[in-house]
Amino acid sequence: MLDFVKEGSIWRRLQAETRPIILYGMGDGALKVMSACRKYGITISGIFASDEYVRGHSFEGYPVKKLAEIEAEFEDFLVLLCFAVFTPQLLQKIDTLHKRHEVLAPDVPVFGEGLFNEEYFKEHESELEASYSLLEDETSRRVFQNVLNFKLSGKIEFLRKIETPKAEVYTRILRLGTEEHYLDLGGYDGDTVLEFLQQTGGKYGSVTVLEPDGKNFKKLTKRAQCCGWKDMQLLNVGIWGQDTSRCFDSRGGRNSFLSDSGRIVVPVRSVDSLMKDKLCTFIKMDVEGAEREALLGARWTLQTQKPKLAFSGYHRNEDLFALPLLLKEIEPSYRIYFRHHPYLPAWESNFYATAD
Repeated sequence: MLDFVKEGSIWRRLQAETRPIILYGMGDGALKVMSACRKYGITISGIFASDEYVRGHSFEGYPVKKLAEIEAEFEDFLVLLCFAVFTPQLLQKIDTLHKRHEVLAPDVPVFGEGLFNEEYFKEHESELEASYSLLEDETSRRVFQNVLNFKLSGKIEFLRKIETPKAEVYTRILRLGTEEHYLDLGGYDGDTVLEFLQQTGGKYGSVTVLEPDGKNFKKLTKRAQCCGWKDMQLLNVGIWGQDTSRCFDSRGGRNSFLSDSGRIVVPVRSVDSLMKDKLCTFIKMDVEGAEREALLGARWTLQTQKPKLAFSGYHRNEDLFALPLLLKEIEPSYRIYFRHHPYLPAWESNFYATAD
């Protein structure tokens, strides 16, 4: 059993909270937190945003205030963080705020339904335990422990204690070389291609990049031209378990995703179809909730070429156990690692795998 999981649900704690509960941030994250609060009968007493975003407007019926205005109104209060924080400056800002007012970051899934609460944990404890048992090193196990406790409690210190830089992954786990045949399944504007090139000194065997969002694809091709990237295959398609077409929710940013309710239809490919006549030594899968389908469509490639892997473990509640278990089912020789990079909430909690 996972005896290291000591924390109770943030939602039960908030039900018993006597201090005013204040949301920090607006947008999709705040909407999801509000929905969870309504489900549990939790009262929200106000909303604030960073000073530069306060313009006398409202959000979901609440006037958006500055922190100073909230502090003038309430002597003490609890803050719920409702947006993603990953830059060093913003992370420091949250740490400073946490010293003045307790800050919790509720875990709400990026995709899919339900909350990672005590009931969900108990229902899937055996699968989580199986996933935990697959992890290769002590750092991976410690990160897994803290991520689970964070997802239940929302306590940001669980994440702040386990952050590691991506450079550690590239040099100590993936050990990228100068002849990699790299497949990037979610290219966005080319930022992860640039990250890859920085690790390999700009050298590579081949690079293939997929990006289904039309606006993002234009950004990707523009960056490729500006940076002088040569001999790269850039494809305006998405990834799936087979070659077909799928509805797509195009948002012109990082959060575009395949969705049954999407208003446009885009072509999608499988890894095996893309790589059937090509070498593949490294695959990055940050595909907004389609990681499971991406793995299913890569069965032949994983079994025959055994590329190094980097795949997200945070888009859906089940990703923590479903993805590593699926990978091991497809190709048992993979060694699986788990790392959390500087980010609040538990996004950028990623699995890495090698089979060499």
